[in-house]
Amino acid sequence: MNETNDVYDNPLIGRYASSEMAERWGPLRKFRTWRRLWLALAEAEAELGLLGDDGQPRITPAKLDELRAHLDDIDLKRAAAHEKRLRHDVMAQVHALKDVAPGCGDIVHLGATSCYVTDNADLILMREGLNQLCESLACAIDALATFATTWKDEPTLGFTHFQPAQLTTVGKRATLWLFDFVLDLQELERRRDELPFRGAKGTTGTQASFLALFNGDHEKVRRLDALVAKKMGFDRVFPVTGQTYSRKIDTQILDALNGLAQSAHKWGTDLRLLAHRQEVDEPFEAEQIGSSAMAYKRNPMRAERMCSLARFISGLPAMAADTASTQWFERTLDDSACRRLYIPQAFLATDAVLRIALNVLTQKSEAGRGLVVNKPIVAKNVREYLPYMATENLMMAAVQAGEDRQVVHEIVRQHSHAVTARVKSGEGSPAELFALLKADKSEAFKKVDFGAVTDPKLFVGRSPEQVEEFVGEHVAPIRARYASVLGKTAELHV
Repeated sequence: MNETNDVYDNPLIGRYASSEMAERWGPLRKFRTWRRLWLALAEAEAELGLLGDDGQPRITPAKLDELRAHLDDIDLKRAAAHEKRLRHDVMAQVHALKDVAPGCGDIVHLGATSCYVTDNADLILMREGLNQLCESLACAIDALATFATTWKDEPTLGFTHFQPAQLTTVGKRATLWLFDFVLDLQELERRRDELPFRGAKGTTGTQASFLALFNGDHEKVRRLDALVAKKMGFDRVFPVTGQTYSRKIDTQILDALNGLAQSAHKWGTDLRLLAHRQEVDEPFEAEQIGSSAMAYKRNPMRAERMCSLARFISGLPAMAADTASTQWFERTLDDSACRRLYIPQAFLATDAVLRIALNVLTQKSEAGRGLVVNKPIVAKNVREYLPYMATENLMMAAVQAGEDRQVVHEIVRQHSHAVTARVKSGEGSPAELFALLKADKSEAFKKVDFGAVTDPKLFVGRSPEQVEEFVGEHVAPIRARYASVLGKTAELHV
């Protein structure tokens, strides 16, 4: 058991996760949540009229008041000493609570099994974590949508197979990243909103202990389950459980986090490729060093780190799947130790990924704030490949001016192949194609206005309109839902 509540100490994650997320998965928050669960159970049992052997209320207001007064004063060292002696973490916390609140010892954990506190606490913390991730992701979507709108009209070279293809725009490409993140937000929201509570189900999920406490009153036991859930902020409970809730829930949540990691990795990879082409740069600060040996380097280290953490997240769902598939009957304990690792790590790493994403989009640097588009480089790369892409438009213009289509097609074929050969030999550039067509002895292109036909904006299709439509239809509702948290930045050292 940890004896401190330091920020989650993980060399890969803890440095980048928020203090809020780290505190959520630290020992103090967990054990304070356990005490609140014990209070909710005792309150619900009292409200449902639980009686003692003498026919009097078993849980008195004074006992509840004593329990309420000690929800937060967790003594981790004392609890660790109890656990060393008892070899049981939940009972260690029960004893630690009795040390400071001896008068309520007989009402704590009444009718419950250890999974009442461990499983329900995990569900509470995961729902809180999902809500925080939704807010951070909404902020990233908002910032990325602003970037897309800003650059919706800027032509850039599109790629398929990482080979030059038709033009798109810088902003339209950003909507591809945006759409993935929008899908991720929808899934995270669904998992958050549909997450049920384990409730008060007893040792093997039969509620036998609670049925005994209430002298066989099934209706009170049913109400107890719902009442405890309501007190802890849930309006849904698992309809059935064993000792634990179905571990498929963990798998589904980690799969959703993995989906976000996939999107972040794809975006980060694209940024790294664009940095290689010198078209887009992540924030780079005035005194930042790219390499200890190569002083000229400007490595995209934020995108690289985001990809690295995303890859770590993607490895975790397999463990959750193994746990779900190897549960024995009502429960086996070999799920416990690994879950205490991969559930917090998944949330901490995803939080770190989103903080880095926000940093990339909003960090102030020597070139401004957020992602920097190197417009002259983008335009240069467009000019380099535009001659090939423009040939169809040039042919149609020549035909409209009275030329034979097959004649102009053959002229374009011959000259484009000749230029390609010169480019591959290192002696020419695609820009020569326009000069060759203009100078062709047939004068087939003499009446064509090359400037009007080869404007890059003629080759981006509906890219600007698609950006506006996507932001208006899919991002605007997100901005409305999360208006109170938008504008969050990540001015952190990443």
